[in-house]
Amino acid sequence: PGFKKTLLLSNRCTDIICCILFMAVILGYMAVGILAWLYGDPRHVLYARNSTGWYCGTGPNKDKPNLFYFDILKCATSINIMATALNGLQCPTTQVCVESCPSTFWAVGLKAFSEEDKAKVFNQSLCVPSINLENTKFTVKQIIDNELCPFFHIPTTPVLGRCLPDVTALEGIPSEFSNVPGLPTSINDTANLIKNGTGDILNGFNARDVGVRIFEDFASSWPWILLGLLIAMVVSLLFLLLLRFTAPVLVWVLILGVLGVGAYGIWHCYWEYDNHKQMSASINDIGFTTNFSVYLQVQETWLAFLIIISVVEAILILTLIFLRTRILIAIALIQESSKAVSHIMSALLYPVVTFVLLLICVAYWGATALYLATSGGPIHRVVALNSTTGDCMSINGTVDCDPQNFSSSDYPGCPSARCIFIKYDDESLLQKNLFNLQIYNAVAFLWCVNFVIALGQCTLAGAFASYYWAFNKPDDIPMFPVSGGFIRSLRYHVGSLAFGSLILTLVQIVRILLEYIDHKTREAQNPVARFILCCMKCCLWCLEKFIKFLNRNAYIMIAIYGKNFCVSAKNAFSLLMRNVVRVVVLDKVTDLLLFFGKLLVVGGVGVLSFFFFSGRIPLPGSTFRSETLNYYWMPIITVVFGSYLIALGFFSVYSMCVDTLFLCFLEDLERNDGSLQKPYFMSKNLMKILSKSNKAPKRDKR
Repeated sequence: PGFKKTLLLSNRCTDIICCILFMAVILGYMAVGILAWLYGDPRHVLYARNSTGWYCGTGPNKDKPNLFYFDILKCATSINIMATALNGLQCPTTQVCVESCPSTFWAVGLKAFSEEDKAKVFNQSLCVPSINLENTKFTVKQIIDNELCPFFHIPTTPVLGRCLPDVTALEGIPSEFSNVPGLPTSINDTANLIKNGTGDILNGFNARDVGVRIFEDFASSWPWILLGLLIAMVVSLLFLLLLRFTAPVLVWVLILGVLGVGAYGIWHCYWEYDNHKQMSASINDIGFTTNFSVYLQVQETWLAFLIIISVVEAILILTLIFLRTRILIAIALIQESSKAVSHIMSALLYPVVTFVLLLICVAYWGATALYLATSGGPIHRVVALNSTTGDCMSINGTVDCDPQNFSSSDYPGCPSARCIFIKYDDESLLQKNLFNLQIYNAVAFLWCVNFVIALGQCTLAGAFASYYWAFNKPDDIPMFPVSGGFIRSLRYHVGSLAFGSLILTLVQIVRILLEYIDHKTREAQNPVARFILCCMKCCLWCLEKFIKFLNRNAYIMIAIYGKNFCVSAKNAFSLLMRNVVRVVVLDKVTDLLLFFGKLLVVGGVGVLSFFFFSGRIPLPGSTFRSETLNYYWMPIITVVFGSYLIALGFFSVYSMCVDTLFLCFLEDLERNDGSLQKPYFMSKNLMKILSKSNKAPKRDKR
């Protein structure tokens, strides 16, 4: 007794400590988010900076959302020493914010160098804001040498807020570009350097056009996409509600279908064996060969297939004979689960709550990670835009500067010296601990996600347990079972849920670390190391699946009895092990039915959407025409994916209902005997299958 009291006290202390730890982690998670919000700036990613440090699309550049590079050739690291020294962090050319990207070919010709009116040569909107072409005293050559205005531009498209060359237009570079000072004499060399300067972004795929076309498809077809998702929801709901009537038929049809496939396999193997036997085709005639199709031409192969399939078929038939009662129990529990869902329809809406909470977790994690990644201040350094003239060779991009107060007159020997943005600060205290904060962010995210899932499972378990343990159904069912289960879970079971989700999180962290090690050492591995890592990953995957299974049943016991996690997990595991055959049969029958339901919903709605969006099911009038779609497969993919999520949400509730009622049923069998003092709570159908009866008065009106 003393040991049991000590163990019970330690379990309670574990839940309390875990609850406090979880609350502390949440508070720390919020503190990390606030810290990242104070010091981070996602504009570093969302907006481009010009050479003076201002963001394009914000502040004084509110109407100028795109960043234009004066000389895109200087971005090519293969020919530019400064671009190579900067390791691709920035392109060493003047960059200005513009309202729209240039869409034509243009270059300063030789005759333009003698032009007095600079406004006729350059475009004011593409020049640096500090120069006014109407009254400037600089010559055309000085403007070009100091990079105050671009001396050429080509058709560009805005990509992530930057004006990058349109690859499709590079094939049509005008011939006069070969005579432009500063550009290669070969048009092909110019095109190749421009492609090198834009990097991997210019791969011949115009993402913006595709994105616009997809958006147009969604804009014209969204009502029909919503209709398809509505059909998926209705079909999922009807399938679950009708299982109380159709479950026996579906289960036996599926079982007989499997046996029928096996019987056909036996007949086909015997037919092939008989044919090859008559032709006297034997394995002794061919010997050993790597062409495995040859083995299908001999009688021994089909004889082996015949024996194997016959043994499997016999095992299935014997299993079906000996487990018929347990299959009937599984069918009765599935019918009872359908009845429970029909009485607690609000449970079908709870996956929306779980989805919203998970969405909040993902959004908070993503925002925190983004703010942490952009928490460093901008660093500007002096860079020579033309490193071949004067004293520009001595400028190597290591001197810090302030773009607001920088003047090129401080470097009289290098008129092309500029103060440009290089990178973000990575030497402050926050930046030195940035990796640790990102790790904390990831761990807290995993814990929160697992806790949200655990909260949903415990809430639904509490709701469906209240249905089973209601003596007079549906009169004794609580008014708001789902809300009651949610409140009880938050009020009494936070520590238990946090402890169970923490165990699962630790296993997931180990799996992530193992995947990271495997990824980093993949090229240097030998076969033995790969085998060991593969075995470790397999074991951890099995461990994670087992912990999820154990946690799920522990949460059900927590919802029923209100005990802590350790006691509930032990009781649930012991109860399941005492009824392991029933567990396996119910699990496989339920999986078979739910798989058939998902196949019915996703496959049916997917086929219907394919025929509709591909134009095979035309609509009368001009309401919608499939010919107007650019990519008709995008609405189809959206409908199929949405249908799968809807079916997954509905069937996850149903699966939780089956598991909860099953544990309640096992507890009912072990704790009650049908007497007046301990009556059974199970349905009449289950009592009939088990040859049980209640001595208590009639308890329901069915």
